[in-house]
Formats: sequence, structure tokens, C-alpha cells
Amino acid sequence: MSTSLDSLHRSLYELNVRRLRPADPSAPFDPEADVPVLHAEERYLRAERDAVRERAAGAPREPKAFVAWFAALRVDGPGQHDPLFDWLAEEATRDEMRWFLGQELATEAGFDDLVALTQRRLPTRAKLELANNYWDEMGRGRERGMHGPMLDALTEELEVAGLDIEPTWEALSVCNTLMGLAYNRRWAFHSVGALGAVELTAPDRCAKVKEGLTRLGVSKIACRYYSLHEHIDEKHYAQWADEVLEPLVAEAPERARWMAEGALMRLRAGARTFDRYRAELRGETSRRAA
Repeated sequence: MSTSLDSLHRSLYELNVRRLRPADPSAPFDPEADVPVLHAEERYLRAERDAVRERAAGAPREPKAFVAWFAALRVDGPGQHDPLFDWLAEEATRDEMRWFLGQELATEAGFDDLVALTQRRLPTRAKLELANNYWDEMGRGRERGMHGPMLDALTEELEVAGLDIEPTWEALSVCNTLMGLAYNRRWAFHSVGALGAVELTAPDRCAKVKEGLTRLGVSKIACRYYSLHEHIDEKHYAQWADEVLEPLVAEAPERARWMAEGALMRLRAGARTFDRYRAELRGETSRRAA
């Protein structure tokens, strides 16, 4: 089973690289070649949706109640408060932290690109908030403030690129889930939920990773990405709840279930990575089903 999942997610990841990277229009292109992978992507997303459908069905359709349900995922959503992060904060060696970061940073989809893909033709209020979020990701127009390059400083100081890390299929599945939801418009509201879940849950994990990096003597400049996201995502989620989740459900209550499913799909994918990382780094047996 793991072999087939590995093959699936490497194929999906290659598809998503092609979707994101600008290319030479004169290069050979065969749209038929991607058809089997597109079918595989749809089957994967539907299977992931089926896995969370029962829990998501409990999400309220009243806007404020839905936002409260969504916020509770920070406490009891899949993968929350995984012991991996206390271990990273308190015990991981420099090489173990490098391996973890190599897994986390090896994939193609950046949050800025995912937000840009998701906002297409959304209702105005939600679209404006996603634009505001995107502008933050882009450093409010200043290269020094862009979130993506902050990670480059960290990987350079820790020489992560020198490890030549092979991403696990679980790490690739996070990228593939987010890209599949953001790129395909029939999954647009699922993508809103998935990205909202990232903003909601990132601060706790970022705080632990920053603590571990500081313990290992990593410079403040290199830690800047995790230091920033420990705090800024609190603000981002509050705005996401008020300007995206609540108004979208007020306008069309059926969207609550779709956004709930998207959030749970993203958190489930993340939980798989934490399980795999603990198995690789600490020799623990997996506790979750694929």
C-alpha cells in the first residue's frame, strides 16, 4: 500500500510542479499525458473527502456557530498538539531538525500561490481578505518582508539543501492536497477551509519549532519565518474567520460542510506527516491509518 501511495504522490507532485512553474511555450507539450494523473488526483481528493465526511457533517450551518466549530479544530483537530513538536522544541539534535525542515520545505506549493489560486472569482468580501493575506505573504511589496525568502535564510544557515533529502509521500501529500483543492474550482470552498485551517493551527507548531531552533543556536534572522508566523497567523485567522468563513456561510449555508471538509482534509494530511516524522526520527510505530 505504501508503495502505491508513494508512486501516486510523486506523480501528483510532478503534475503540480508543472502547474506552478512558468515554462517555455515552444517546449513539447502533450495534454493527453496528464489525463491519467488528473483522474488519479480526483480519486485521491474524493477518498480524502470521504474519510472526513462524517465529522464534517456535524459542522453547523449558522455562520457564528460554524466559526466556533472551526476554531475548535485548533484543540481537537487531526494532528493537533502532536508530541513531535514538544520533542523538536526540547530534544531534537541539529541534524534531526535539519531533516524535519527538509521534509517541510521540500515541496513546491507556497502559501502565497495557494491563496492566489483560491481567490479566483470568490465573493468580493472573501476575495478582498485573501488579497490582504496574499499581500502580507508578499511582504507588503518589500522583498525583505516576503515570507518565502525568509525560509531561504533558515535553510542556508542549517545547510538543509546539502542533505539531499527525499521527501516522504506523506509530506508530498500535504502539497498535493492543498494544490488539488486550490487549482480545481469545483474544490474552491474546500480550499478556503484548508487554508483557514493552516492559519488557525500554524501558531502552535511554529512556536515549538522556533523554540527548538533557538535551543540549537540558530540565529534570530534565520528563525524569523517561524517567529513571525507564531504571531501573525493569529491575526490572519481572526480576519479569515470574520471576513471569509462567516460571510461565505451567511451567503450560502451549504458551504459550511465544504469548508469543514477542506479543513479536515488538510489537517488529516498534516497528521500523517507528523506520524511519519516520528517514525523516522524516533522509531515510533505509526498510529494512524493512511
